[in-house]
Order: sequence, then C-alpha cells, then structure tokens
Amino acid sequence: MKREEVARRLINVMARELGKKPDQIKNEHHFAHDLEADSLKSIELVAAFEEEFDIEVNEEDALKVQTVGGAVDFFDKLLK
Repeated sequence: MKREEVARRLINVMARELGKKPDQIKNEHHFAHDLEADSLKSIELVAAFEEEFDIEVNEEDALKVQTVGGAVDFFDKLLK
C-alpha cells in the first residue's frame, strides 16, 4: 500500500472519530493540542486504526505518536 493511501485512510478515520472534515486535518497537527484528542480519544483512535487496517499494534508504541504525520509514518512503516 502506498504512503498516500495510508495517509488518506488514517485521516478519514481521524475525521470520523474526531468529528472533523478530512481537509481540516494536516500532517503537522498535534493530536492533543490541535485536534483536542485526550488520552481516552487517543486510545479510541488507535483501536479505529487497527480496525481500518485489520492489524494489531503495540498500543504503548502507537500512543507515543504525537502528530498526524507521525501516525502516517508509524502505520506506513508497520504496513510494509
């Protein structure tokens, strides 16, 4: 899967889970500061990403990711 496809799918999940439009979510956005994703919402996002890609991830490692671009990098690497 190409990085662009990973990014598109992740952003669509974030938009759905955070009640935003996909074009409101940028690579440089910080989950907590810019997207208002508290710790519970971050856990829910990880679960939604796992469901989207039908994979399991190490939750502790996934929760260390702080930005949208970081999430794209994390999942792009994981899915290769």
